[in-house]
This record gives sequence, C-alpha cells and structure tokens, in this order.
Amino acid sequence: MRRLAQELDTGAASLYVYVANTAELHAAILEDLLGTVDLKLAKAEGDWQDRLIALLDSYTTVLFQNPALARSALIARPSGPNYLALVEAILALLHEGGMPNGQAALALDVLLQVATATAAEQSARDENESAAEEELSALVETLHSVDASSYPRIAAVGDDLFSGTPEERLGWAFHAIINGALATPRVSEH
Repeated sequence: MRRLAQELDTGAASLYVYVANTAELHAAILEDLLGTVDLKLAKAEGDWQDRLIALLDSYTTVLFQNPALARSALIARPSGPNYLALVEAILALLHEGGMPNGQAALALDVLLQVATATAAEQSARDENESAAEEELSALVETLHSVDASSYPRIAAVGDDLFSGTPEERLGWAFHAIINGALATPRVSEH
C-alpha cells in the first residue's frame, strides 16, 4: 500500500478510503484484469468442453501475463461484474454439458483453483528461471536413473512423466476435472 501511495504521490492512509487492505486492492486489480478474459469463447460454435477449456485458457493467460497478481489470485476474491461474468460463463457451459448444479458449483471451484495455481506456480518459476530449469533437469535425471526394481512404476511410466507441453498438460487436467465432475455425484451433507 505504501508503494502504491508513493507511486500516486499520496499517503498510504488516503488509499484506505478506497480499499481496506492489500488483499482487497489485489482483488480490485484482478477484477479489472478479468475484463480481458475472452468470454465470447463461451458462446462460440463447437463442443461445450472445448469452449470451456478455451475460456479457462483465456483466464489462465490473463494470470500468466500478470505474474505478481497470479499468486495473489489464490486468495483474492473479486466480486465485481467481470468475475461474475466469468463464473456465469463457466457455469453455463457446465450446464450445457448436462452437469447438475451441485456438481457444477464444485467443478467451478476446482477448475478456477487449478488454473490459478498453475499460473501462480509458473510466475514463481519465472522469477528464477535458471534455478527452475536446473531443478527440472535434476528431477528428470533422477527419475530417468531410478532403479526399476525399487521403483517399478516410475520406471514403467518413464518419459510420460514429462511428456506434452504445459498447455497440453493443463488442458488434460481441465478435461479430467470436467469428466470427473460429470461422473461424481455431490456427496450429501449430514
């Protein structure tokens, strides 16, 4: 808040008239950025799941383009019209696919969590790209050199542990969540 106040050539206390704390400020910034998510994808032609994944990709891209905000999006809770339009579009697509409302509510939560966490993880890696590359190389080397008698499943899976682009892997995760939510009834509360 002090940094923003300094940038605006004012005192931090004057900002608290508009936002209660940094989390609320991040939520307001996120709300504004959500206006750049391509909601037209939800109403485009084609398979509802493909359109839903394209919409989620657009959301994730917005977070990728704003790495500092990606981490705060894990806890920031926007509640403005841009956020509501995104939630409505996702729920409409899940409804179009025949997902019951209770399952759709939970699927929405998990889909947005995965998209947000993926962007936050990537932003952390981008901050120290060389260290992230070294860690990944070391992990790949370790997994390739495992003793198959001690770790037979790792050896059997092999290169599949690292196959596909990040976009392909995220798309697969979205499909797995959507298909899993379609097939998993909501547990009733007692």
